[in-house]
Amino acid sequence: MCGLIAYVGTVDAQPILLDALKRLRYRGYDSAGIATLSQGNIHLCRAPGKIEALEEKVALNPLLGTMGIGHTRWATHGLPTEANAHPHRTEHVAVVHNGIIENYDTLKKSLQKKGVVFTSETDTEVILHLFDASLSKGNSPQEAAAEVLPQLEGAYSIAVLFAQYPHTIIGARHGPPLAVGRGENGSYLGSDAFALGGFTDEIQYLEDGDWVEVMDRSVTFHDRDGLVVDRPIVHSHGVMGPVGKDGFRHYMLKEIYEQPSVVNRVLEAYVHPTQGTVNLPIEYEDLKDVKRCVILACGTSYYAGLVAKYWLETFANIPVEVDIASEARYRSSSLCKDCLCIFISQSGETADTLAALSLATQTGCQTLSVVNVAQSSLDRLSRMTLFTFAGPEIGVASTKAFMGQLAVLALFSLWLGRRKNHITPHIEKARLQGLIELPIHLESVLGQAQDFQTMASHLYEKRHMLFLGRNLMYPIAMEGALKVKELSYIHAEGYPAGELKHGPLALVDSHMPVVVFVPSTPLIEKVISNIQEVRARGGQIFLIGDENSLSKLEDVAVSEVKIPGVQEWVTPLLYVLPAQFLAYYMACLKGTDVDQPRNLAKSVTVE
Repeated sequence: MCGLIAYVGTVDAQPILLDALKRLRYRGYDSAGIATLSQGNIHLCRAPGKIEALEEKVALNPLLGTMGIGHTRWATHGLPTEANAHPHRTEHVAVVHNGIIENYDTLKKSLQKKGVVFTSETDTEVILHLFDASLSKGNSPQEAAAEVLPQLEGAYSIAVLFAQYPHTIIGARHGPPLAVGRGENGSYLGSDAFALGGFTDEIQYLEDGDWVEVMDRSVTFHDRDGLVVDRPIVHSHGVMGPVGKDGFRHYMLKEIYEQPSVVNRVLEAYVHPTQGTVNLPIEYEDLKDVKRCVILACGTSYYAGLVAKYWLETFANIPVEVDIASEARYRSSSLCKDCLCIFISQSGETADTLAALSLATQTGCQTLSVVNVAQSSLDRLSRMTLFTFAGPEIGVASTKAFMGQLAVLALFSLWLGRRKNHITPHIEKARLQGLIELPIHLESVLGQAQDFQTMASHLYEKRHMLFLGRNLMYPIAMEGALKVKELSYIHAEGYPAGELKHGPLALVDSHMPVVVFVPSTPLIEKVISNIQEVRARGGQIFLIGDENSLSKLEDVAVSEVKIPGVQEWVTPLLYVLPAQFLAYYMACLKGTDVDQPRNLAKSVTVE
């Protein structure tokens, strides 16, 4: 959610700020702006809508200066208007802010009693006026930070520009991530390493509660007590270059087609090349006393956790609970030292997942994160990390990151099952072969894009949809429904097919499309019975299955797509691709914004 950038150096700031904002588009936003400092004056340009609208305004009136701040805003307090867009500015100071100031109403009323006039509906503006008031007392930027930051409650990362201090930007973090980078032409401050790509690959992360003085040739970190501290330099290779669409119409479509490569990268990293066994960079000694597992995640990552529950209980014979991180963090916890907590996140910065990690750490649990971004907060705070190797994912709706999560969790389940002696070496190798063969089958499904486009043509004008699946297909049904909601704004729900008679069947009539994932498994006959129940109520049936399963269901579907047969345990990785294709083409036919759906952000860094 939101993205910020700051630069202080020796070259023009405007092109640097605009380039960084383009990199931050993947986070989701509805307005953008930049401010620069030149000869003691703060110059400002803001625009609602896309960054292209900001670029058009800046082209007419370029902003001068070799230091500045920029922001992509995802609206929380106040509509996405120019007045509410960041940066916010007074004569003396300008501010950009990610997060939510929970006590802003109290602070705002206090400032208004002192005669301060607010010009926006945002919570951010209280930060601006608090800094302005502190500077008016003769405080330096450093003294102002020490005075203002303790007054703020909630979550924030901020960057502050000062009219009378042409070489200093103040940054601060309490919750949402913030990174500092240093390059040949100056110093940078950004929401993540990706924002700083192309400028530097030497990154320092603020710890929670830190604030930092950023100057063109020096950076000074302070902890929450104001003490000067060092923060380690890490190298962020792999996120530096710009990410293009490579000829694809949308980032999401490109990322769908990258999924066979993601699985291959996971296999290369975690499978022994000659022995044909899973080889993870973690120690079983740390997990041998684990009696149960709790998986915590949000959104699509939560569905990856639901799939992993089936795998871990089957291969490792360990009870697994899967919970939504935003709910788990507020309940009385039953976590204990014999529990393994697995945290799943694409960005590694999801606020609720990080809060759940903090709770687990305090309880003394073993913590393992499955994450796409090295040196993210989740990676740095977890005892163990397994990376998904998906590369930068720009589309807001997760595709290849989900595939990477499933591949990693599949390997971890085999690895743990083997070390607990619940499966034999023969079973490990046999199951592993199914995963090794998967990229070939994914490529085959990618070649059937036209079939999914045809199916989507029957669905995109509907107002409601049901997705059904059993066993391993149940989480994929929910993921398919989520993708449709995210991209085409159609109400869709995913259900376990066996639950039809417990409520959802009441929704089925001749206007209700029902998409069923039906691979050949021991439950095929039960799924067929569920399909017949839908058919008997006049429901419109859409089938995705293999040659064997579809041969048992002739003449029942409005549309069907036949995909390869694979080992039952890897079906989630194959069948999620049709779900993604279907949602993608429905969105294209409706004309919605595929890469940046309305109201959604890529990385939910505040509660």
